[in-house]
Amino acid sequence: MNKIEVRELTKIFGKNPKQGIKLLKEGQSKDAILEKTGMTVGVNRVSFDVKEGEVFVIMGLSGSGKSTLVRLINRLIEPSHGSILVDGEDLSKMDKKALIETRRKKMSMVFQNFGLFPHRTIIENTGFGLEVQGAEKAEVETQSKRALKMVGLKGYEDQYPKQLSGGMQQRVGLARALANDPDILLMDEAFSALDPLIRKDMQDELLDLQQTMKKTILFITHDLDEALKIGDRIALMKDGVIVQIGTPEEIMIKPSDEYVEKFVEDVDRSKVFTAAHVMIRPETIQIEKHGPRVALQRMKQAGISSVYVTKNNHELYGIVTAEVAAQAVENGVKDLEAIVIKDVPTVSMETTLNDLFAVIYDSPIPVAVTEGKFLKGIIVRGAVLAALAGNEVNLGE
Repeated sequence: MNKIEVRELTKIFGKNPKQGIKLLKEGQSKDAILEKTGMTVGVNRVSFDVKEGEVFVIMGLSGSGKSTLVRLINRLIEPSHGSILVDGEDLSKMDKKALIETRRKKMSMVFQNFGLFPHRTIIENTGFGLEVQGAEKAEVETQSKRALKMVGLKGYEDQYPKQLSGGMQQRVGLARALANDPDILLMDEAFSALDPLIRKDMQDELLDLQQTMKKTILFITHDLDEALKIGDRIALMKDGVIVQIGTPEEIMIKPSDEYVEKFVEDVDRSKVFTAAHVMIRPETIQIEKHGPRVALQRMKQAGISSVYVTKNNHELYGIVTAEVAAQAVENGVKDLEAIVIKDVPTVSMETTLNDLFAVIYDSPIPVAVTEGKFLKGIIVRGAVLAALAGNEVNLGE
């Protein structure tokens, strides 16, 4: 279900935006319009949807239009053309009263600049938005304490901003945005001013919070690593236009043009690709109906030195090696149970290649990829190395 729907959203800064829109429709470029009219195209006919509960990242270099876009979405900047639908209601057509009500109940924004009042305590800063809305004092306190607890600042309620580190101050900014329990969080370069280690902590904190909050988050950043880490999907902007929308893996593996390709060329693939992208289909036998002879025959046919054993519902049971199976056949052993190794290395489908290295390095057998109790695939070292080298990896197609 779409929470936000953006259609043909356009912003032209200048005296005659209608003329600029006409030129855009005629195929004129941003630079050409600036030269001819003196007007600046901030956002150029952008369209996209954000699903409910999704972290949707808009990224691009300075001047790409990403911050203008997020301000258009909550109408801090008035659009020149297009529509912004939230839960099916068009914000671009709302009067001031309806817009304020929508902002109060459905949207909150977190800025790069913490914007805390130095003379107010942490809890007073957190509840400021609710105060402005006219909420009762008891409600403001209750909601503010709840939000501060969510971001790990319980116990700091009576301190002042100057007593907190930069990362903690940004947590207060996040708590203030969460205090009125909005459906949508708009985060404009929210972590960009933080030191790298604190920034990483805040990214982790946001992802942990999202596991329970399930908010719809529109996150603006210029940092591709941050986008890849946080985003369920990413929209990459250039010159006011969205040039590609996709999952982190799609952006990495199938860049739409040279611009995107250049953007992603230096990314650490080991932190983006997961076990699901490098696993291969395993050769398996079933514990209920197969024995050592079948196990050995399957391995000979496939040219492999081990075979995974499952139950008839595909639940992982263990693994049998060629050496042990051959010895069992020679000794007349017919029971597969007697030779199954049950203690096998497993990882989830979401495990990144970066986290796979240690498991693969220490394992003499292929690593099993599981979903719950069920075997989904196996990982061999060659597939991991190929993915890191930039070769095609499986996208489940």
